[in-house]
Amino acid sequence: MSTDAQRIQPVRIDEDLVHHLKLKLPDLLPARMLNEFVYCPRLFFYEWVEGVFENSADTLDGQAKHSRVDSGPSAMPAAKDMDGETIHSRSVTLSSERVGLTAKLDLIESDVGAADGKSVRPVDYKRGKPREVDGSPTPWPSDRIQIAAQALVLRDNGYTCDEGILYYAATKQRVRIEIDDALISETEQFIVQARMAALNDQIPEPLVDSPKCPRCSLVGICLPDETNALRARALRFEERRPVQFSLFGNDEQKATAEVRQLVAARNDLRPLYLNSQGFRVGKSGEVIQVKDGDSLKQEVRLGEVSQINLFGNVQLSTQAIQSFCAAEVPVCYFSQGGWFYGITSGLNSRNVFLRQRQFISAGHESTALRLSRELVVGKIRNQRTLLQRNHIEPPETALRQLKVLAEKAEVATALDVLLGIEGSAARVYFGEFAGMLKADENSDSAHKGVPTEFSFDFTLRNRRPPRDPVNALLSLAYSILVKDLTITCYSLGFDPYWGFYHQPRFGRPALALDLMEPFRPLIADSLVLTAINTRMVTTADFIRSGPSVALKPSGRKGFFHAYELRMDTLVTHPMFEYRVSYRRLLEIQARLLARFLNGEIDDYPVFVTR
Repeated sequence: MSTDAQRIQPVRIDEDLVHHLKLKLPDLLPARMLNEFVYCPRLFFYEWVEGVFENSADTLDGQAKHSRVDSGPSAMPAAKDMDGETIHSRSVTLSSERVGLTAKLDLIESDVGAADGKSVRPVDYKRGKPREVDGSPTPWPSDRIQIAAQALVLRDNGYTCDEGILYYAATKQRVRIEIDDALISETEQFIVQARMAALNDQIPEPLVDSPKCPRCSLVGICLPDETNALRARALRFEERRPVQFSLFGNDEQKATAEVRQLVAARNDLRPLYLNSQGFRVGKSGEVIQVKDGDSLKQEVRLGEVSQINLFGNVQLSTQAIQSFCAAEVPVCYFSQGGWFYGITSGLNSRNVFLRQRQFISAGHESTALRLSRELVVGKIRNQRTLLQRNHIEPPETALRQLKVLAEKAEVATALDVLLGIEGSAARVYFGEFAGMLKADENSDSAHKGVPTEFSFDFTLRNRRPPRDPVNALLSLAYSILVKDLTITCYSLGFDPYWGFYHQPRFGRPALALDLMEPFRPLIADSLVLTAINTRMVTTADFIRSGPSVALKPSGRKGFFHAYELRMDTLVTHPMFEYRVSYRRLLEIQARLLARFLNGEIDDYPVFVTR
């Protein structure tokens, strides 16, 4: 299906409806958002209704090309004061209360001696190029409506406007557009339709196999191909048997079409970990500076950092905090031993509608149980896979027990029953965990030349506090992973403290813990095995404090390195068949949860490795 199949068609709408919409939505609709609505209603919904925006190379290039126009507004005489003089006014903002529209016009120009002395034309700058129709440059439909919206605003402010100009920077062409009554009427109808879409509880449908999607800056948020694929491959239960069906009727090609990898496999930004006690973090311009007293220890560009992680006594300047909030770089606080305290972040959680759906769904018992079953089943199956891959000799009894417990979890009738099944699976899994540890403690001691009382023997899972090195590593790995998922929840607009499987409790990020369940074995447990088995962390890296065992700062450095290597590992998504890093995968899975909560897909597809 081409994008044209998704094109919005104008319809006749009466004045009473226009008045009703203006009462319901008092905010003025920006003309730029009207452009987005005509281009893609779903993009419009994300940007105007949910307040979501992401930069891309195209948007940054467009901002650069607009820099001269947006440098500052210039004088623009009111319509009643015009007397046929030449006008060349830049960056002028005008509004129309009649239709509920506002527009920032790049340029308004006129010629000397206009017939009524009030005739002007808007000029809108576009970074791209026009489309070619029969060898002639022709405006794109969304650009045509945007310039008409600017003309409409000019008319409602008393000016005469019979034409507009689109300047396409890529080809340096000016394309003239006649502003007639038919175009104005079409534009007014689009304004009403855009407001109706904003009032609708349901986000517009994703485009299907559209050439617009690869260049869209919000494609990683929208996930159009992934959403369509999950809906096409959904299962309906008929006579208690799963039957695959296609959302698109008999068109099997669309149901089985390959999912394009439109999201980047990795994020170029990297977390910053600071665990040396007494360090101070400040900034100079766009550079983060880490100091020990007056000694400069490290400098990092703000634009290269995705998050700041502070362990123990590390100080932040107010200027640095303000910069991090403005750049939406979260600051995460841990105790010196690795206990996750909380986050400082900017106002990046604007999606109140998603939180509303989250709260309603969590309060719906059957929905919460359904989602909880998926999470626990995914966790148990991933635990079983990890044993199969890493155990010296995977015990058939344990593998069989985990398989049976996963099947029981699929049909659990209550959260309490599910908790019991999860606990039983954990006992089986951790009962065999020692078989995946392959480090030689004697070699560890010789490796750093430091005698130690510790070993990597593991008998059972213990915590609060962890009482041996392996449990200390597991606790730290879970703490860092839940931190990353808490950040992901905040960035998408979820409330990380309101979960489905993990019930709300003061200070506990329940939703982040929910999302973490299937990833505990794949990321955290696997990380611990790698750090131990490859000697990135050795027994000489631990210290005892009372009954508790914790990593020394030197050991944490090696552990964080191992964690980031794991998060940067590419993995194939079993449903979409493309490869992304684990860090990117966490974001994709959280977005798919949002799709489930807003009703776009029938089930939450928990990630289960093959």
